[in-house]
Amino acid sequence: MDVSGSPSPARLWATAADYLKDLGSSGLVRVRRSVMPAVSMTLGAVLAYFIAETVLGHAGPIFAATSAIVSLGFGRDLTVRKVLEVAIGCTLGIAVGDLLMHFLGVGLWQAAVILFVSILLARFLDRGVIFATQLGLQSLLVVLLPAPSGGPFARSLDAVVGGLIALVITALLPRDPRVQPRRDLRELVDTFATMLRECAEALADADSTRAWHALVRGRGSQAKVDAIRASLKSSGEVARLAPAYRRHRSELEEIENAVEYLDLAMRNGRVVARRLVSVINNAALTQTAAESIAELLTDTADALENMAVGLMTERREERTAQLRASRRALTDVAARAHPRTLHVERLEGETLVVLLRPMLVDLLQATGDDHDEAVAVLPGI
Repeated sequence: MDVSGSPSPARLWATAADYLKDLGSSGLVRVRRSVMPAVSMTLGAVLAYFIAETVLGHAGPIFAATSAIVSLGFGRDLTVRKVLEVAIGCTLGIAVGDLLMHFLGVGLWQAAVILFVSILLARFLDRGVIFATQLGLQSLLVVLLPAPSGGPFARSLDAVVGGLIALVITALLPRDPRVQPRRDLRELVDTFATMLRECAEALADADSTRAWHALVRGRGSQAKVDAIRASLKSSGEVARLAPAYRRHRSELEEIENAVEYLDLAMRNGRVVARRLVSVINNAALTQTAAESIAELLTDTADALENMAVGLMTERREERTAQLRASRRALTDVAARAHPRTLHVERLEGETLVVLLRPMLVDLLQATGDDHDEAVAVLPGI
């Protein structure tokens, strides 16, 4: 930095080089993950256009290609739902556009009114973004463009063709339905484990601010839970549709079951973090008790990460062994979840330990234990 306080040219070049390096590496990762989706989208668009033009005799059936691309896109939504949103949205948009044009006539302000009404109607009928986009776009095109030679609903038929082609390609060239749920599960577990470690550090250092940061991190996890539920729904649809991946349905169900209990455990973890702020501020724990609970939280985070590794392992034997090891680790942690074992003496500290116990039960159930088995490992109070 020069005497004026501005960064030197060398520093600016170094910063720009680092940015371009990060951009290039992340871009390559996105490209690598997008090769097969790009192949599917290209094949679907070309094939849908060819069928609509050659078999149906439609001139320039661009909506066949676009509906295939939209249906096969990069989003998380359920495949069949996408296809229905494209086809129904296209058909209904044409009908709404024709009806309103009959009463309002043709013109720019008429197009604006029709588009506004169509979008609101779409939002009333369905929550899907694609559905609203298709309905609004088609109603607008009905007003602004001349009807195709096959009649106004030729575009609707083209959209159906594109959607059906998308379904066929999804069945024949499916993406591995386990990839996205595993990626989402990793993010969820990383957030949970980091929150537990932050709570442990807050106890060890008597830092209530850090405990509050852990609570904020936990509160932000709900979006990750919603994301993994959406990806599991989409992946389940692909697994049922594609013969090559039907054998993985039990694995997806295992992840789905674990996610439900991880969600409950995370909710209980947020309660623990909230209580931890008060416990630290009121100095409700001795140094020995704080260190004992901090160790328990760290061990829980370790077991949680091992559970995620087990759920993400492809081979069933390895997955079963890893989950069993995680269950044993959580069982050992749960057996220590007693105020006297953790050297807790005051009532507020005892309340913190009591709040930890439901979280441990939920985590044990996420590994495959039933409720009674999970509760049985807790020491009696």
